[in-house]
Amino acid sequence: MNKSFLDLAKSRYSVRKYEDKAVEAEKLTVILEAGHVAPTATNQQPCIFLVLNNEEPIKKLYKACNPHGAPLAIVVCADKKSAWVRPFDKANMSEIDSTIAADHMMMCAQDLGLSSCWITYFDPKIVRKEFNIPDDIVPINILAIGYGADEPQSSDRHAETRKPLDSIVKYSTF
Repeated sequence: MNKSFLDLAKSRYSVRKYEDKAVEAEKLTVILEAGHVAPTATNQQPCIFLVLNNEEPIKKLYKACNPHGAPLAIVVCADKKSAWVRPFDKANMSEIDSTIAADHMMMCAQDLGLSSCWITYFDPKIVRKEFNIPDDIVPINILAIGYGADEPQSSDRHAETRKPLDSIVKYSTF
């Protein structure tokens, strides 16, 4: 697709209804590669992607959240022990790194003609139990991905749904 990144970003919205159509393996591979190349603090790469792309694991996911009928979900996890920790305040960058990777995958899916929903409203204990996630790995967010079946939202909606740019941007000082 020959869109600018800003056009692509404006076209993306959270889809909560999907066609009953699997995401092609080739597209999944590209999406995972987009997450793989995402930047991480000091290149520590603490991200782990748990791919749920068939009926049984998707059914199990419904115990923890609503993936809205998506045929594919990626549970984006972080290994906190392998992440860089900022020395000044001991902030662990694993959640930030994992979120950047999730965003890369979400935007890649959009570029491939797929839709997505960024899910943070999930029970991590259930996700951990249902998918045997080790104690030292933390589920950060879930991407529901598939072919959207709802009416696309306008790329121009941001003028009405977002705070004005001048209310969130400061130059040089607060």
